Amino acid sequence: MTLDPDTARRLRDGMARGVLSFPLTSFHDDGTLDPDGFRAHVAAQIATAPGAVFPACGTGEFFSLDEDEYRQVVTITVEEAGGRVPVVAGIGYGWAQAVRFARIAEDAGADALLVLPHYLVAAPQDGLVAQLEQIAARTRLPLIAYQRGQVAFGPAAFRRITAIPGVIGLKDGHSDLDRLQRLTLAAPEDFLFFNGAATAEIQARAYAAVGVPAYSSAVHAFAPEIADAFFTALRDGDDGTVDKLLRDFYVPFVELRDRVPGYAVSLVKAAARLRGRPVGPVRAPFTDPTAADLADLRLLLTTGLDLVGAQL
Repeated sequence: MTLDPDTARRLRDGMARGVLSFPLTSFHDDGTLDPDGFRAHVAAQIATAPGAVFPACGTGEFFSLDEDEYRQVVTITVEEAGGRVPVVAGIGYGWAQAVRFARIAEDAGADALLVLPHYLVAAPQDGLVAQLEQIAARTRLPLIAYQRGQVAFGPAAFRRITAIPGVIGLKDGHSDLDRLQRLTLAAPEDFLFFNGAATAEIQARAYAAVGVPAYSSAVHAFAPEIADAFFTALRDGDDGTVDKLLRDFYVPFVELRDRVPGYAVSLVKAAARLRGRPVGPVRAPFTDPTAADLADLRLLLTTGLDLVGAQL
């Protein structure tokens, strides 16, 4: 396969410039895909100039999309991006199904692919490497591996995946900074890393200390004003602003998020709806927040926006 050597450079430049946007997938109240709502949402996300946009990933409920819905989501994102920011589409499941999604993303014009953790089963290190080898051999798009859940690369396996043609980066969701430091030291100089922990801002300083300053931001999906203010303060070494945003917004948000499994997506969607974004409900097995949790979310969101001079 022929890879575009410019993609990694564009991603690196974007990751240094802003947070990575993971848009929500819009659904109607009956659970069907809402293409118009999604187009409006992703256009608003891109208008804030993120470093890159990642449709149909975890925050975008990739696991709940069929292939036709996936095609629409990626196509709309590419159209709205218009080449202004890289588009990295999520793919996943076993390698054979991942390749089906990869080919849809290729046809839609995506720039790269994020390989989400495979479905259900634990696997040895050789198998984790083989999964990426099989996908890379069947797509022309560069791959970013995502280690989270049952996927965790040791140093030896990691060195092998960096040698796979087309694998250009790693998203980390384990927050094992000892292991991550070993991987960054073992990586080729131009290999990309970014922090993919849930509510990544909480650990952004710690990740930056081991050489991984770039991160994805779920908060950006509903409050880009807060996400961008945090990114700017962190980049500029404004510890006072970073601490205030962490203490008064991000930490309470994580505490609210941890009340119910799946709230890492459900709360983000609910917060977007509170701001009038046309994202609709989550799909099962996620559930929308309770009335009490929604009231707490509204109060917290108002507080966070006030901290950065914005309004609900």
